This record gives sequence, C-alpha cells and structure tokens, in this order.
Amino acid sequence: MNIIYFLLGLILLVIGAEFLVRGASRLSFALGISPLVIGLTVVAFGTSSPELAVSVISAIDGKAGLSLGNVVGSNIFNILFILGISAMIIPLSVAQQIIRFDVPIMIGLSFLLLIVSLDGNISRIDGIIFILGLLLYTFYIINKSRSESKNAKEEIQTERIETKNGSWEWIKNSGLVISGLILLVVGSEWLVDSSITFAKMLGVSEIVIGLTIVAVGTSLPELVTSIVASIKGERDIAVGNVIGSNIFNIMGVLGLSSIIPESGIAVSPSFIGFDLPIMIAVAFSCLPIFISGGRISRFEGFLFFGYYIMYTTYLVLKVTGHDKLEKINSLVIYYVLPLTVVTLLVISFQEYKKRIKPIG
Repeated sequence: MNIIYFLLGLILLVIGAEFLVRGASRLSFALGISPLVIGLTVVAFGTSSPELAVSVISAIDGKAGLSLGNVVGSNIFNILFILGISAMIIPLSVAQQIIRFDVPIMIGLSFLLLIVSLDGNISRIDGIIFILGLLLYTFYIINKSRSESKNAKEEIQTERIETKNGSWEWIKNSGLVISGLILLVVGSEWLVDSSITFAKMLGVSEIVIGLTIVAVGTSLPELVTSIVASIKGERDIAVGNVIGSNIFNIMGVLGLSSIIPESGIAVSPSFIGFDLPIMIAVAFSCLPIFISGGRISRFEGFLFFGYYIMYTTYLVLKVTGHDKLEKINSLVIYYVLPLTVVTLLVISFQEYKKRIKPIG
C-alpha cells in the first residue's frame, strides 16, 4: 500500500500542478491582471497551504515552535532547491517588478523576522502586524497590476478575447485552480506519509526524517508547480510562486501561528544565531543573481541547488553529532562563504559594467 500511495501522490502532484498552472495563467487574463501577480498571490498562497495547515495545527497543539522551523526551512528550500531545479531545467527570466519590489520585500521581511525574534518571542502583536502587512501587500500588487500601462492592458484584452473569456470560461479556470490546489495538497500528504514509512523501515531516525522528508514535503506543491510552470513557459508563475510563497510564509503562516497561542512563539538563541541568518542570506542572494541580466541561468541554478544540498547535509550532521561536523564548519566559514560572497560580487560588478557601458 505504501508503494501505491507513493505513486498516487506523485501522480496527483503532477496533475494538480498542471491544472493549477493552466487555470492560473488563463484566470489572470480573465481578471485583467498579469500572470506574475497571479503567481505571487493565488498560486503562491495556494501552494503554501500545507505550510499553513502544519503550522496552525502545531500552534493549536501547543507546539508553536514547529511553525517557525517550518516557515524558515520552507523559505530556504523554496529559493535554493526549487528555483535551483527550475533554472537547471530552463533558465528563468525575472520580471523587473520582482527585482525592484517583491525581492526587497522578501529581504525586508526576513530582517524584520530576525528583529522581532531578538527578545526570544514572536508575540501576538507581531503576528497581527504580519497579517495586516500581508493584506496591504496583496491589495497593493493587485491594484498596481490593474493600473498597468495602456499597452499592457491592450495585450491582456487580446488574450482575453483569444481565450473566449466569459462566465463559463471564468468558472472553468477557477475550477482548475481549486482542483489543482486540492490535488497538490492531497498528493503531497500521501507522498510524505509513504516516504516517512519507507524511511522508518530503513532505520532512519525521526529527527532526520523531520529535517528532510517533512520539511521538504510541505514545499512539494511549490516545487512541482514551479517546475511545470517553467516547462510550460509560464516563467512569471514559476518565479512568482516561490517569492510569493516566501512572503506569505512569513506574514501569513507565521503571523497566524503566532496569534493562536496566548504566549506567541518562543524563539531559541540557536535559531536566532544560525537558522534565521541563513534564511536572510539566502533571501539576499536572490538580488544580485536576479539583477544579472534579469534571469536565473543554469549555472546559478546549479549554485542554488548545491548550496541546499550542503545546508541539508550540515543540518543532518549537526543533529546526529557527526565527528566530521567541525571540519565542515571550517570548510563553510573559510571557503564556501567567502567564495559565495566573491561570486555574488563578481556577478553584480559585471551587471554594473554592462549598465554603465557607453553606447557605441
């Protein structure tokens, strides 16, 4: 039965992502807003529903701390693994709106999360502020999209005519989006449950399972959706889904989770000293890479992917107390981090030279 659930989970994920991407791209034109905004809102918020469900249930059960780990782990996975894999398949173009507005918002929220955590607690007041911020962000980008230039509106109108936009088409595409989200959630749950069973049969510890299968499992909808979107050429949805999910995870998932318990969410010193700075560094790394030609190349995709494998390996070794951990710490501090900084500076400098190069 585990094999059947595993295979069915994979099938549901693929079908759900196909429905979601197809319905979302068509729905964007029916609503008169860009596919990028649909990716940043409807698709991103929808694919983050597993994170929301896990975090809210954890908060209700008195385990609010799991919500924070779920959000931070998912945000790191979304950028390094999902964007990495998607760009390795097909280089991704990045819209100027994401570079100029959404990525800075994501970076700012990551810093804000660290700041509100410095006292060791994310309070209900902090959660309310995050929720209000999410409402303001969503209203702003939708309103901004509706106020596009005349040419963009004419382009959208053309697409709306081509897709025979009407009440039936609107209902059908909305149905595709809803069906896709349901299939993604069910598929990811079946896949995660069966994978945990397999891991236990192989003697893998629950801690390692939690750090890998469960953490990755809640981000499976984002992963499959972004891969399918990139293959289908809907690259705005592929990138917008990831950035929008990270923004929603902090403001929506963490905001709601911190409101439920009266005492808020306790934040450990080790989390403040390691996990949150890693999430900030990962968020910040998007800016120079996105700016470089407005795209994520295959090389940059491999770079992201490699860093996620390294990060996961480090976590597993840390939890299991492996004797090689000290050597890996030295490798990361004295080799990997400096090399990363140099790489990002070179990418930024090359883009700067291109922009100031005189014409002719």
